[in-house]
Amino acid sequence: MIFDSDVLIHIQRGHPKAAALFNRQDEYFISVQTYLELMQNALNKEHLLKTKKLLLEYDIQVLPLTGNIGHRAMIYVDQYGLSHGLEAGDALIAATAVENDMLLASGNYKHFKAIKELKLVVFKP
Repeated sequence: MIFDSDVLIHIQRGHPKAAALFNRQDEYFISVQTYLELMQNALNKEHLLKTKKLLLEYDIQVLPLTGNIGHRAMIYVDQYGLSHGLEAGDALIAATAVENDMLLASGNYKHFKAIKELKLVVFKP
């Protein structure tokens, strides 16, 4: 399963539902976009180190950005950018999940609902 940044943020905050969803998995994955969001949203060095520790502790694998993922994300933005407000970052996350034939866990149903081929596990905090 691929995790969106919101789920990992809830885990860091000690949210039990997020932890339960996370702990039911054998392997943990995030997209390059999710990694960038987590690093960029760190409030300070301590927060950045805490986030990196979480990634290392659970052996969360960052799936590489491929040409196919980039191409699919472009298609998603073309198809759903204006009609559904899909942004580039979310298009990259969705494309990563679809191209790797994996479930995506996210609390942001609204961001991904238009993408029919995406297997979305909606996390409700």
